[in-house]
Amino acid sequence: MSRLINFFKVPRNAFLSLFVLVLLIASFILRTDSPHVSLAAEPLLEDGPLWLTNSVLTTLVVDLIIIIMALAARASLKMQPTGFGNFMEFVVEGLYNQVESVSGKNARKFFPWVATIFIIVILSNYSGLIPGVGSIYVEHGAAQGEDHGEEAPAEGHGSVINGELAMADGGFLLFNTGAATLAEEGHAKKVPLFRAPSADLNLTFALAIITMFMVQFWGVQSLGVGYFKKFFNFKGSGMMKGINIFSGLLELVSEFAKIISFAFRLFGNIFAGEVLLAVMAFLITFLIPVPFYALELFVGFIQALVFMMLAVVFFSTAVVSHDGGDHH
Repeated sequence: MSRLINFFKVPRNAFLSLFVLVLLIASFILRTDSPHVSLAAEPLLEDGPLWLTNSVLTTLVVDLIIIIMALAARASLKMQPTGFGNFMEFVVEGLYNQVESVSGKNARKFFPWVATIFIIVILSNYSGLIPGVGSIYVEHGAAQGEDHGEEAPAEGHGSVINGELAMADGGFLLFNTGAATLAEEGHAKKVPLFRAPSADLNLTFALAIITMFMVQFWGVQSLGVGYFKKFFNFKGSGMMKGINIFSGLLELVSEFAKIISFAFRLFGNIFAGEVLLAVMAFLITFLIPVPFYALELFVGFIQALVFMMLAVVFFSTAVVSHDGGDHH
């Protein structure tokens, strides 16, 4: 007890403890809106193009940031860089050393691709952690029952409202069947203005497809048509020939499985993290979400690094001859 009293006698400790207490009390008074969870990115304009979604807008912002960073890094190039130039040199050198440790002499060929992937992914991951992303909304027109053909629900039963299954009061969404989103009668539909690009399967699948395309490109570039021997292996005779053919088909299937693995690993981790943060902020507004926020900073970095290193491994494996040794 005396130690506790002595602890609060220190002005700094007493102030911090009071500050924490005030935030905890405020968490039960100042509440955030209920989490907005949507697996798919949502169009920003009610009557505009469907491709212009909140994730596309954030992707454009991320692209602009990357261009500005590149121009700033170029402007700061000198023998002894300082400030931002020094930071970018540290990043580039660290990434290059990682790539070289896996791909060796091919590092100079692979590095521009995988470094670009890393920068895009990590900025996309972190964009979802910026205050305002996911919590700033644009409103679409009110969803009036008589204008949109809503079915009048019978008491005690569910109903289909704008292509969605809901409870009788229209307040609890069970699943979403398409483009329409549930909105209470007479209220506008709210769509987040920004959404992390990594939380959109369109981007993660695009990165995965591009990565696996380059795997095939560099494989053919290094080994020629011999690269396809790992997919179509007719060597041997009898049972061994059948095993080689089956192994080749498994290898072919695994190339497509890598696309799915790449896309869903990144999407799943980032989307789940955003939902977790939204739920924690909804339950307790202040302080409690901070450890989860720190966790998502770590996860965002790890996912970008994993995506990059897996790409390096696949690139490096593709240029190795399957008859033994490297192709020169």
